[in-house]
Amino acid sequence: STQSTWGHFLSVYFFSLAMRCVILPGNGCADVFRANWYQWLQRRLEAEAPALTEVVLRNMPDPQLARESIWIPFILNELKADENTIVIGHSSGAEAAMRLLEQQRLAGCVLVSACHMDLGEETERAAGYYSRPWEWEKIRANAGWILQVHSPDDPFIPISEARHVAENLKSDYHEMEGKSHFFTPEAMEAVLPLIQRRVAGARVVVTDPDRLAGVLAAQPVGPPLFLLVVAE
Repeated sequence: STQSTWGHFLSVYFFSLAMRCVILPGNGCADVFRANWYQWLQRRLEAEAPALTEVVLRNMPDPQLARESIWIPFILNELKADENTIVIGHSSGAEAAMRLLEQQRLAGCVLVSACHMDLGEETERAAGYYSRPWEWEKIRANAGWILQVHSPDDPFIPISEARHVAENLKSDYHEMEGKSHFFTPEAMEAVLPLIQRRVAGARVVVTDPDRLAGVLAAQPVGPPLFLLVVAE
């Protein structure tokens, strides 16, 4: 081990880490494989992001309202989102990703067309995401990184909403002109390189040495990443 002014460094490990990705759709998408850009992105990431061992896209329960009380347990228990997972959320899926981060650490998160208020829409209010203040500090602390994109001409979510989210999350925020609500693969083409760079540079830091054996045992072979284990 090495002593320094930064503490006691037990070891520095280089090993193969499996990184997963989960795509969360917006509400109203009963068949996610035919809706918007979801399957297009799944296929592109599978083909072009070797750091990912799996890109998960599933039809969601309660697709019309996307209620938090139904989606969050499904994301955790069925989609298996965990600290080695990158979540990409669109519209209601972005709100679900933010609420998820209040309780679950993720390797990274992509927010596409995110907001923080129901904007007077009854169906949005029924989803439950806006029923209480957002825990911005927890969201930031539980995210390895946050990439956020929005278009000033979004017909549903004002740019002020996105800027409020970005300011509170200190996200890597990009405004992209002429993308509307990011409905199409064409709109997402400019976002894909940003996602790929984030995925390629993903890192996991374990600060509890007792967790090291379990983390290593749980990892199938994947791309090499850097793991720093630091004793308090």
